[in-house]
Amino acid sequence: MTTLVTGGAGYIGSHMVLELLDAGQQVIVLDNLSTGFDWAVAKPAHLIVGDVGDEHLVRLILKRHAIDAIVHFAGSIVVPESVADPLGYYLNNTVKSRTLMAAAVAQGVKHFIFSSTAAVYGNPEQTPVSEDARLMPMSPYGTSKLMTELMLADAARAHDFRYVALRYFNVAGADPAGRSGQSTPRATHLIKVAAETALGKRAHMQVFGTDYPTPDGTCVRDYIHVTDLARAHIAALAHLRAGGRSEVFNCGYSTGYSVLQVVDAVRRASGKNIEARTSPRRPGDPASIVADSSKIREQLGWRPQHADLEGIVRQALAWEEQLPRRLATAQMAVSAS
Repeated sequence: MTTLVTGGAGYIGSHMVLELLDAGQQVIVLDNLSTGFDWAVAKPAHLIVGDVGDEHLVRLILKRHAIDAIVHFAGSIVVPESVADPLGYYLNNTVKSRTLMAAAVAQGVKHFIFSSTAAVYGNPEQTPVSEDARLMPMSPYGTSKLMTELMLADAARAHDFRYVALRYFNVAGADPAGRSGQSTPRATHLIKVAAETALGKRAHMQVFGTDYPTPDGTCVRDYIHVTDLARAHIAALAHLRAGGRSEVFNCGYSTGYSVLQVVDAVRRASGKNIEARTSPRRPGDPASIVADSSKIREQLGWRPQHADLEGIVRQALAWEEQLPRRLATAQMAVSAS
């Protein structure tokens, strides 16, 4: 059995590659390296540099490597950016996902794991939010992911094709063994931004909105460790390969933390002062969203191992400290080649 991981050179994708390799599976990675890094793809996974929207290339990969499952991470993920560039997001997240599905159906690949998002819920009517809540995305990012979920459901009804869509809440942290982490320049992930500020890579950080209807006025989110998230994908893949039906699952811990609580956690872990300046709300940000994760726990037996904000923050800081060395080593390798 060989798995194709699209976007496998990125943050979450690279952790999925590690989990698949640790489980002894064969892995092919397709990534255009627009935001990912070739050095983030662990060996012996095979990296193919190309675009998931290239149907001819994808079909060739599926056939040549006898792919039996696709785990699809490739796409754009920044909510405010999606508001400014909706058509770009519908291209990267929806149109190209349709192309990938078409290639999978044509080549007889029956198992598909999709990287969806809690943004499909928008500003939920109640929290924790379960999978059967109303879907009311507030941004083109959320809508682009929801449209892909709808296409998957339609494809599964029409073809011998099954999928699991995993709705991520806020992904954070780094591989506990230090093999991978969030490496994207100008990332918008709160914990990474706070870690960069603590380590002097940023002079200050911004807190967007302090007038939300939450205990301290800042947004509340459910932070899930990236390794726990990757293991949710492993469980979903096992479910499909065992003949399980198509499903949608939330991926979170059912615990929410405000922006100011997260910033304080980074201050404590780093021992550094962090200048956090208040700014107006960003478009597309819901006030509070926390997962009801009972369904994935009950149906897939998923049990998180890193559900601790302090631990997530410490590992994010450790990765951020070693990242300059990783980047320098990669650059030296390129210069020497």
